[in-house]
Amino acid sequence: MLQGPTGLSSAGSTSEAIHTAKGVLTAMLDAWAKRHGISDRAFSELFEVMRASEPSLAASPIPPRSQSEAAAQQLIRLEVAYRGGRVWRNNSGAAQDEATGRVVRYGLGNDSRAVNAVFKSSDLIGITPVTCPCGRKYGVFTAYEVKKPGWSLRPGDKRGQAQFNFIKRVVSLGGYARFAASTEDVL
Repeated sequence: MLQGPTGLSSAGSTSEAIHTAKGVLTAMLDAWAKRHGISDRAFSELFEVMRASEPSLAASPIPPRSQSEAAAQQLIRLEVAYRGGRVWRNNSGAAQDEATGRVVRYGLGNDSRAVNAVFKSSDLIGITPVTCPCGRKYGVFTAYEVKKPGWSLRPGDKRGQAQFNFIKRVVSLGGYARFAASTEDVL
């Protein structure tokens, strides 16, 4: 009968608790509608009206004590999930294999030291669902380079410029990408 809001990602205990609470509420409302003979169509319409008026997580500012990049990243992950998308952490770096002494690079696009110096993939990589006019749903590649609130790209910032190169490439190929410091930056 009732289709609940899109589930939240498993970004941590807070998001799991929110997801569980929404699931319990959805089940309770569904049972109530059945008991009172509310049609599936009427209940779905009511749910969509309620969902449309539900305040976004973006309306909740980051508390002052949480003005860190890590706090912004967790809130951005929750907001993306709230809107129906999914993003995952994209750790990037290099480590030496103790057994062979070989350097092993990890992270999206981290092919070599030279490439990584001018092209750094974003912190969060994922998919944003988009429905075309014909009704078919597509997933659009999505990338967020998360920064501490108040950060801005400066001309001499080589790391930031390399991250911006990745963002520009994603956008040029039809994806969604940007620097993000709060839920207000979620596309």
